[in-house]
Amino acid sequence: MSLIGALAVLNYSCSSETQSKDVEDKDSTAAIPVEMASAQRGTISAYYSTTATLEAEEEAMVVAKVRGVVQQLNVEEGDFIEKGDIMARLEDEQLEIEATRAKATMDRLYNDYQRNKELFERKLISAEQYENSKFEYESQKAEYELTKLKLEYTQIKAPISGVVSQRMVKVGNMVNTDQEAFKITDFDPLLAVLHVPEHEMNKLRKNQTSVIQVDAIKGETFTGKVLRISPVVNPETGTFKVTIAIKDESGKLKPGMFGRVRIVYDTRENALMIPKEAVMNEDGASSVYVLNDKLVFRRAIETGYVNGSNIEVLTGLQDGDSVVTIGQSSLQDSALVQIVSY
Repeated sequence: MSLIGALAVLNYSCSSETQSKDVEDKDSTAAIPVEMASAQRGTISAYYSTTATLEAEEEAMVVAKVRGVVQQLNVEEGDFIEKGDIMARLEDEQLEIEATRAKATMDRLYNDYQRNKELFERKLISAEQYENSKFEYESQKAEYELTKLKLEYTQIKAPISGVVSQRMVKVGNMVNTDQEAFKITDFDPLLAVLHVPEHEMNKLRKNQTSVIQVDAIKGETFTGKVLRISPVVNPETGTFKVTIAIKDESGKLKPGMFGRVRIVYDTRENALMIPKEAVMNEDGASSVYVLNDKLVFRRAIETGYVNGSNIEVLTGLQDGDSVVTIGQSSLQDSALVQIVSY
């Protein structure tokens, strides 16, 4: 082979390698990196979401029923007590003496009444004398019962079961009749009272499940149920009242906590779902990029419920379709992609 021919073959070989490398580089740089996920079946629910401050179902202010000095405290703030437990005692010496005197007088009048009854039956005294003795005895009996009741009231008892949320008296304090001494809060259940727009009324029903998250307890959710629904719409606000009962066996929730409430009003089984970040919305229309071989194609879809990180797809996709979840902004129809995460 001549020198000129050898140079020509060498130039052709170098040119072919360069063109081949350029094509490979072009194909490599043209592939757009994306993350993808598959359309899968699962259960998805629809929620009504709002916020509320937690309240106690039952709350009682305990008052002193008689006047007296606090002699003994049996409970402290934070203690759980049962209905009827003695929370505090007042000094009762004077009332005990009064009760003893009232009983002695009652016993004497009872004996007089019994003796006059026998005399009246034998017609030895008038009916007026007999009735007077009967009246005096019954009046003194009522006085004795009243004194016993006052003596019993020196024991301040819990009217409901719950937790002592506030104590307003100390040992040695003089308390007056009807003076507030304790506050009892029943934490089981706690309530979330919602004021829901009237257009949501047809969605909500008694006993529907709800999910509650509170700002004070990060990362935990609590469940509840719709306890009652007011049938009346407030004409000033256009809302109706919904009360949620929350069960918290852990005891972490407290009245006054601010929480986010979601009421589940519908659940669909075997729903086709994709990550909601895969969906693009433009002018009220939803679409996704679907993988076919190494290319992606834009496809219109119809969406349904949104549940956490997933969204329901009603039409436009099939089971197992792969959709782009990250990187859509760099794509066009029929774009070549490189899958970096699946």
